[in-house]
Amino acid sequence: MNKENRSLNFSLIVCTYQRAESLRRLLDSVKIQSRYPNKILIIDGSEDSQTDEMLEKENFNRLKYIRVGQEYRGLTKQRNYGIDKVDNNSEIVCFLDDDIVLENNYFEQLLNTYRVYPEAIAVGGWIKDETVWEKVKDDYSPKFDEFLIDGYVRKLGLRNVLRKRLGLLSHLPPGVMPEFSHGFSTGFLPPSGKIYEVEYFMGGISSYKKSIFSEIGFSEKFAGYGLYEDMDFCLRASRLGKLYVNTSAKVAHLHEESGRPDYFKYGRMVIENGYHVWRLKYKNPDVTAKVKWYSIHFLLLFIRFFNGIKDRRALEDAKGRFSALIGLLIKR
Repeated sequence: MNKENRSLNFSLIVCTYQRAESLRRLLDSVKIQSRYPNKILIIDGSEDSQTDEMLEKENFNRLKYIRVGQEYRGLTKQRNYGIDKVDNNSEIVCFLDDDIVLENNYFEQLLNTYRVYPEAIAVGGWIKDETVWEKVKDDYSPKFDEFLIDGYVRKLGLRNVLRKRLGLLSHLPPGVMPEFSHGFSTGFLPPSGKIYEVEYFMGGISSYKKSIFSEIGFSEKFAGYGLYEDMDFCLRASRLGKLYVNTSAKVAHLHEESGRPDYFKYGRMVIENGYHVWRLKYKNPDVTAKVKWYSIHFLLLFIRFFNGIKDRRALEDAKGRFSALIGLLIKR
């Protein structure tokens, strides 16, 4: 481990709500890290005492627990509250969702990015999932339903194959927003172990230089669950400096269901918050970009309605999307 990494003072903020067991699982993975945070702040918006009781039974070093009331409840409010409690000597502030589990060198890899790229103001990690990636030769020609990047190939999935057939798929790298907004997420970065420059990444596995919080904070427009709040913050942060994803900083995301909004509200957020971040990046998109943005959302809406035949959750999601899309069309 290099000495420059060791000298970086960093804090971890975990904002949680009604997920005591998920939080314990995350903190167990933090406990065995090769680099341990100088301070851990748990900002709990729970309406019961289970998280507090769990932490009293466990022994996590350098941890400070803060339970907030209604006025500070909600992801972006809790994050901003936590930032105000970070020690002055902290150079890097890390955020983790409470349903994440870390590989044991996560923080070491994350902090190493700031050494390799001193201009970095923010660094995100990389989520391991069930996606099958295949290493291929330099002259490999991908099939229509495949995605090729940096010597790795994976399947696109049905919705992206449909978008490709309709000319609605982004040609930009993952983590970069095209003019019609619907780009590839950083989940499309390959397991190469490399570091990639991006415009946005997932807020639940993120880190930032503490200095940027003197200029921007998390938008409290995103009340409660906060879908797309991470993209909103990253797009504003990208105006101040460079953002990267380190694919060697690996985590598992276990997608805990508790604490999530109902599916109708979630569907509305997909449209309304998605529209917000699109126009944050592109204030005046051209007509083609506008047509593509709406076309993609109506395509995804159709897919969710079709899924709703067997899954009531998907149907409620689709209803929320439809309601928000019609509202947008009327308003615009």
